[in-house]
Amino acid sequence: MKKSGKKIKKIINKKKKVIKKVVHVKAKAKAKAKAKAKAKASAKTKTKKVVLKRKVLKPAKKAAPKKPILVKTKPSFGPVDVKPYQSKKHEEYMGKKQLEHFRTVLLQWKEELMTEVDRTMHHMQDESSNYPDPVDRASQEEEFNLELRARDRERKLLRKIEETLSRINDQDYGYCDDCGAEIGVRRLEARPTANQCIECKTISEIREKQIGDGN
Repeated sequence: MKKSGKKIKKIINKKKKVIKKVVHVKAKAKAKAKAKAKAKASAKTKTKKVVLKRKVLKPAKKAAPKKPILVKTKPSFGPVDVKPYQSKKHEEYMGKKQLEHFRTVLLQWKEELMTEVDRTMHHMQDESSNYPDPVDRASQEEEFNLELRARDRERKLLRKIEETLSRINDQDYGYCDDCGAEIGVRRLEARPTANQCIECKTISEIREKQIGDGN
């Protein structure tokens, strides 16, 4: 009887140990599951905070528009250094002051053009050489041709300046050759050699275009 009682106690003790192990394993599994759930929850809250922060961000201030940089360009007609004429109220058109102003403009322009012509001739004389390489020779000839064309245009312009100066001396400057109307100080400032008013010039250009299209 004593032996059987001891066996029963051993069996009960073993069962108790097994039950404790099972309970311990289950507790560990529950703790791990809780830790995973907490980690997921914290990750979600972090992403929500980031999204909220992005939404709350204030819009960036627009940069003030930069002011355009005004570049002084060289006028296409006339000298650079001569200031435009400031006409006064009730001033006589093409009086002594105005004629003297445009004479100064034309003379200075003529001097500048003649300087450019001389510079080109000296440049061509200094640079002219027989290159052995045909490519170099061809590029030099092309450069000289371009310069000669530009100087040819300037020679024609010089003749026109001379004609305009003679008109100033004859006190016939500033009036349209076609209709006899005043060309205007502003137009003459833009093109000192003009011999037509803006209306007649426009009509002549339209006629030239029509003749060109007809051909």
